[in-house]
Amino acid sequence: MTALTLSTAGAATLRADAVVVGVAKSGKTLVVAPGAEVVDQAFDGGLAAVLETLGASGAEGEATKLPSPAGLKAPVVLAVGLGAAPEDGEAYGTEALRRAAGTAARALTGSKKAAFALPVADAEAAAAIAEGALLGAYAYTAYQENANGGRKPLAEVALLGAKPRDKAHKAAAERAIAVAEEMNRARDLINQPPNDLTPAAFAAAAQAAGKEHGLKVQVLDEKALAKGGYGGILGVGSGSVNPPRLVRVAYTHPKAEKTLALVGKGITYDSGGISLKPAGHNETMKCDMSGAAAVFASVVAAARLGLAVNVTGWLALAENMPSGSATRPGDVLRMYSGKTVEVLNTDAEGRLVLADALTKASEERPDAIVDVATLTGAMVLALGNRTFAIMANDDDYRSALHEIADEVGEQSWPMPMPADLRKAMDSPIADISNMGERMGGGLVAGLFLKEFVGEGITWAHLDIAGPAFHEGAPYGYTPKGGTGSSVRTLVRLAERTADGEL
Repeated sequence: MTALTLSTAGAATLRADAVVVGVAKSGKTLVVAPGAEVVDQAFDGGLAAVLETLGASGAEGEATKLPSPAGLKAPVVLAVGLGAAPEDGEAYGTEALRRAAGTAARALTGSKKAAFALPVADAEAAAAIAEGALLGAYAYTAYQENANGGRKPLAEVALLGAKPRDKAHKAAAERAIAVAEEMNRARDLINQPPNDLTPAAFAAAAQAAGKEHGLKVQVLDEKALAKGGYGGILGVGSGSVNPPRLVRVAYTHPKAEKTLALVGKGITYDSGGISLKPAGHNETMKCDMSGAAAVFASVVAAARLGLAVNVTGWLALAENMPSGSATRPGDVLRMYSGKTVEVLNTDAEGRLVLADALTKASEERPDAIVDVATLTGAMVLALGNRTFAIMANDDDYRSALHEIADEVGEQSWPMPMPADLRKAMDSPIADISNMGERMGGGLVAGLFLKEFVGEGITWAHLDIAGPAFHEGAPYGYTPKGGTGSSVRTLVRLAERTADGEL
């Protein structure tokens, strides 16, 4: 993991491989952002003009390298775009800073140390820059002997302009490290190939983290699941030689007044089962456990931050495979709740494992439950690849989650739960079927999950099918592959719950 330090050194005097500065667009003019004054002086006030000559425009995602002039210890200046310059008296947005820092960290792969001289107006800005740099420096290389031509991720980020002796700045940096490291933990799990990350292996990873961070971890194996009547999880996992698991990961605080339950879909590989996915739709299905990875990472982050709230994570882990023992379309499963479900499509499996986990989580009567899942392709069609959906049985809670996601820089959108779509899930032989109308399929999935939430418990559902796994070129602090989507939202939710705001 990339190291982070808060430095009081100046941009001109700090020894590093590169100094990172921000540039922005002010009308048709390129301007140098605050924090880079000393660097601009080394160019005799002409840094912006030199960059314009090289084609820089200040646009987000842009990175321009140039050799340093005399007067700077670092041999390279890296200018990253911040987008439009803010109005007079306003600060740069935290998400713009986060993305610029991520762009810089990626551009400096192979470097040992970089000085980040981006605008630090306050502790919040410092946290955003730190977070973006640590996330942007991420690389998954566990299965490659010579990744990136042997160049390793940026080893150290020196954040200039922050105040290492200031409590707020120090706390912001510590929080950024914890959140970024846990997001990268989630990314590692999502990127791990499914022949190695089986349900049992995922459970073992949770147990190892539990020992390290003082979490209580309980694992229900296939025998315990059968004894307990977890028909949904067992039904999904019945076709695989790798049996399912239900994992409870709990963080408790002695001064906690509220309990937050997080439930994650953990399909370590989703072939679709008997309702087999066609070629072109199954190559990235190792990412179908992204919800469980996000939940797991968020619980660990809450523990590392010492939040005064109890956070319990439920990881519903299974591998959905076709075989002679697999669940068939037309089978009826008796769920942990006692309800029966007619399975009309075995590729609508995520809602089945979540249903059992939601029922189990409800038994503990938490103050709120939030489930996270790469649940439906329908939601990707509705919102695209970078935005997750939020559904809830409480409009105020849904709005709060939307605000939190926006605050931490995650794109989300509140979605409705139309009651008229419920009837389409009526079954002639069971209490409910796992499929409904094709149009509005993402909403139908949410309505199905709602059936398994305990009476009177506030509940929300995050469908992260779009942003959980990025197949295109990296951008900002977002890598190719697993992204760690929703971790920042869940951690901020836990913080606000601890503070009594929710």
